[in-house]
Amino acid sequence: MLVKRFEPLEGRNIEIIETVMNSAEVTPLPEDVQFKVRLCVEEVEENILCYSGSTWIELRVYVQNGRLVISFCDGGVEFNPLDKEDPDISAPLEKRSIGGLGILLCKKMMDSLSYKYEDGRNYLTLEKKIA
Repeated sequence: MLVKRFEPLEGRNIEIIETVMNSAEVTPLPEDVQFKVRLCVEEVEENILCYSGSTWIELRVYVQNGRLVISFCDGGVEFNPLDKEDPDISAPLEKRSIGGLGILLCKKMMDSLSYKYEDGRNYLTLEKKIA
């Protein structure tokens, strides 16, 4: 299991992504799965860095019951991205609202996403079947 806290966050985008991608849990996975993991990790950590106001992120990466689990914890403002309505990707570009594409991407590429807010912390967990 990988457990790592990043504090402070500023300028550490690549380090956060590479930490997950180089973990013992992710490196043996097929290239197509690694691609999906990377895109989703980039999206989630970028949202936390840009919008949450948190000064730290704690990551947990582990394999359980044939599933890769990636959990993000931060101390930012409470925000459940799963409550946001999915954007209408069939609408013309000029009629689309800003935001929501990254979480939609994660919903499509991962097998499950879950969120909870507890003790002043956001917890977003991504799961991908690997067995």
